[in-house]
Amino acid sequence: METLDLEQVNAFVLKKHHLTEGSVTDDILKVVRDIGGLHATLSTTPYFSLFLRTKNFERKSLDELLYNRRLLGKVRFARKTVYILPKEHVTVAYAAMKALLLNRFEVYIQHLGITQDDYIDLTRAILAIVKGSGKTTKEIKAELKRVSNVSAIVNLMCDQGLLIRGEPQSGWKSNIHTYYSFDEYFPDLDLNEMDESSARKRMVEQYITSYGPVSARDISWWTGFPKGEVNQLLDDMGQELATVRISDFDGPFIILASDEGRMNSVKSMTKPQVSLLPALDPYMMGYKERGRFLDEKIYDFIYDRSGNATYSVLIDGRIEGVWDWADQKEPTIKYCLFKDHCSDIIDVLHSKAIKMGRFLFDEEPKIIECDSMTPLSQRTMGGFISPLKSDKTGLKK
Repeated sequence: METLDLEQVNAFVLKKHHLTEGSVTDDILKVVRDIGGLHATLSTTPYFSLFLRTKNFERKSLDELLYNRRLLGKVRFARKTVYILPKEHVTVAYAAMKALLLNRFEVYIQHLGITQDDYIDLTRAILAIVKGSGKTTKEIKAELKRVSNVSAIVNLMCDQGLLIRGEPQSGWKSNIHTYYSFDEYFPDLDLNEMDESSARKRMVEQYITSYGPVSARDISWWTGFPKGEVNQLLDDMGQELATVRISDFDGPFIILASDEGRMNSVKSMTKPQVSLLPALDPYMMGYKERGRFLDEKIYDFIYDRSGNATYSVLIDGRIEGVWDWADQKEPTIKYCLFKDHCSDIIDVLHSKAIKMGRFLFDEEPKIIECDSMTPLSQRTMGGFISPLKSDKTGLKK
């Protein structure tokens, strides 16, 4: 079994994720396919993720593909979280996740205190309300009258392929979606065209393609599938896969057999590769075992107690710090590095921060270096969204 150098592995994955200078492209759809979808729990994450990976990215470019041309769709996917996927992968996601989401559905309607019959009646009423045009939950609730839990019911209907999330009501920073009938939004998609087994195999193949080398534990965690099922799927893929070791890590790791040769051709990074990754970026949320890109000593500064990744400074494939943004009195980008770096890397970091600020604020931001931060493990829920927010025990400017 071949043993790979960690630096080589990180360079390979960075290239696949379009996070190296030579891998940036102007093809948004290619990026979304190559990285296995855009994590979209936070409304802004997909825009940040694409800004890093595509040339001359504008927010309207994603909106055009997602909401106007509808070549992408926003659905629940890996670990039952919301993703933006290529249209052709939406049926895969639905078939692969259907059983997991059904279990969640049955528990959730009991929690809401409604019966199956009540739920069916509500879905019929909501589908009639959204027919021909999208509606927000507020608009749906106004027409239903005296019905509570509308937001929860609408989300369950999205999980069942009855509704789909459309454009936010208040722009790219909003999670208040407009909801459409799935059949009207994607009239040419049949959510029942693929069986669960085939869909789950496709999902695992795509994950290994985007993130490999990976461990079986990584695959089980990312998909949410039981370990036994993952092992069976890997056995079924047989000669499509190869196993490798990574220096200083327990193995084995799994990679596409066709990628094994490409791995050996990857060259070491000669220039500093610096990226300001957004919270919940796919690169940081793609692995259960994160030692490949993160020192254990700073884990609690990057991930909160629920496993949510914050805004992170990625240098040559390793997370070396945290960044944050604020648009209050003065548009500002803050950053905090956990160790000293040479002036060349700091210069690149500042250049990237300025570009990010222009994208965020449409003007050049003020750049602030912070010399410490409060670990996310000591912050309240949601602290990962503003990691460098000042508090009594936090920043020292």
